[in-house]
Amino acid sequence: MVEYNNMEKYMKNSPIPQVVKKVLPAVVNITVSKMLPVFEAPLGAPPGFNPSSPSGRGFGGFFMIPKGKKKVKTGGGSGFIVDPDGIILTNRHVVADPNAEYVVVLNEKENYPAEVLARDPINDVAIIKIKKKGLATIALGDSTKLALGQTAIAIGNALGAFRNTVSVGVISGLSREITAGDSMTKKMTKLRGLIQTDAAINPGNSGGPLIDITGKAIGINTAMVFMAENIGFALPIHNAKKDLADLKKYGKLRLPFLGIRYVPLNEELQKRLNLPVKDGALIISEPVPDGEAVLRGGAAAKAGIKEGDVILEIQKIKVCDKNPIEEILQKCDIGEKINLKALRDGKEITFRVILAERN
Repeated sequence: MVEYNNMEKYMKNSPIPQVVKKVLPAVVNITVSKMLPVFEAPLGAPPGFNPSSPSGRGFGGFFMIPKGKKKVKTGGGSGFIVDPDGIILTNRHVVADPNAEYVVVLNEKENYPAEVLARDPINDVAIIKIKKKGLATIALGDSTKLALGQTAIAIGNALGAFRNTVSVGVISGLSREITAGDSMTKKMTKLRGLIQTDAAINPGNSGGPLIDITGKAIGINTAMVFMAENIGFALPIHNAKKDLADLKKYGKLRLPFLGIRYVPLNEELQKRLNLPVKDGALIISEPVPDGEAVLRGGAAAKAGIKEGDVILEIQKIKVCDKNPIEEILQKCDIGEKINLKALRDGKEITFRVILAERN
């Protein structure tokens, strides 16, 4: 009985249940649906035959009879309301498909179509909106002042089925870098500057809030490591704050743009291309239409940068795997004059570039 009383006393005194109760009304479920073709197997098809499977389609269409289209749920995730007029933060990968339909579920009885207002191509952040006012919100905290060991609470819809799943842990790492797979595009993307936590983050939690002990969002849950326990990652909320500010002021995200195509260098490329440096970014064209290395009329072209140049530094920050060009440019403003150091024919040249805006 002593142990029970101590636990009951702990639960009454712990701020966590009160914090969770406060923020739960602002955590939402996001469902993803698409109109997909439906096929019907004719009489005589093998038992258990699935005409929609790759093996079924391999019979030259013999077993497939088109039967129109049907709306099918293809995925989902979580999000959280940050403005009472229906503005919601989530992950970009949750709402990445421009041809899908997105519905926000506030509770079991309230479903609202969602409009995607912005997708951040650098960070895994998206901003969506529903037509509903007077909503509960979660305040945004300061992810630049986090400390190892502080309490972290992850909330979301685990596995897309268990609403309002709460897991509690600590911040176990800062400024982490991972390579994550996008289930829609099948491409691998590097995410940097992440918050690592041992609070459980499962599929379906993506886009939900990582909150601190005061109930403020310090991150957006984004990834877990398969075949590992207690290792989850969240995007720091300060990236989303910038996106929200841009959207409010300009009606869109504004991103600085150099107007170049390049490949990041490493030791393997250095040896293969016989280059004098192993770090930096080699400006090079792509064998595709409009795949020019330096965009005509762009910021880099106006500054005199050419194909074959290797960008070494931007604003005295070394360009390398840990400091990619996109991340450095995020700290700069559109219209700002920046110093860019490049290597050309074995000589270092400094260019003055006026940053343009990404279209």
